[in-house]
Amino acid sequence: QVQLVESGGGLVQAGGSLRLSCAASGRTFSTYAMGWFRQAPGKERELVAVITAGGSTVYADSVKGRFTISRDNAKNTLYLQMNSLKQEDTAVYYCAARWLYSSRPNDYPFWGQGTQVTVSS
Repeated sequence: QVQLVESGGGLVQAGGSLRLSCAASGRTFSTYAMGWFRQAPGKERELVAVITAGGSTVYADSVKGRFTISRDNAKNTLYLQMNSLKQEDTAVYYCAARWLYSSRPNDYPFWGQGTQVTVSS
């Protein structure tokens, strides 16, 4: 069982930056693939980025070159550095965990409560 708590969301102007954090409970954090997903109003939840236990990363095309996912296994924490934010990045951002990598939200059994990111013009 993994419990996840996101933080770091907020209101930012277009072109600005935010860093999201996801604190995980448990001693097996380092063995999980960890993902960031987002859901905008009226839209389905979508992949933002995933990092495997081995450190490999996968990004959605829409965020490549702007967002960076990373993890600190000593601190049981997942990060998402978001730069050059756009209005279309506005969404609730969730972190999620599962044993193996997947790009599909429905494959992830463990979720945080989400943190709102709003990008203004």
